[in-house]
Amino acid sequence: MAALTASLAINWQCTHTWRRASYNTLWCLIGCSIGDLGTIAYFQITGIPWPVWGIMALAIFNGLMTSILLETIILMRQMALKLAFKTAIGMSLISMIGMEAAMNITDVALTGGAVLTWWVIPFMLFAGFITPLPYNYWRLKALGKACH
Repeated sequence: MAALTASLAINWQCTHTWRRASYNTLWCLIGCSIGDLGTIAYFQITGIPWPVWGIMALAIFNGLMTSILLETIILMRQMALKLAFKTAIGMSLISMIGMEAAMNITDVALTGGAVLTWWVIPFMLFAGFITPLPYNYWRLKALGKACH
């Protein structure tokens, strides 16, 4: 109940917080995209006959793993490895899952499957960026929690 009250009371007009949330979301997007797009590209290049939803599930998992790895590496500049890893896992898992789901739903909706083409990737990246952005803003503003 307190979180709901806090989210209703926050200022959604703060340019500084939107900038910070966008920066954090961009780093997450980079990490997620490496594993996600890499997995889809691998199956597309090799032609391994997996079902679309199997490829998407693996792409989402790999995207989460590469994002956590990248976040851990970034956070290691500020803290010990164990704490950096723990922080990376706990800080934005909801954000990463939303990002991954948005990217893969966009891919399937626009191409009909797990297919990377030059024109679909910008749409996937946009969907992956914009979906978790309000959540990341809220975490910064209402909870004071940031990734970096």
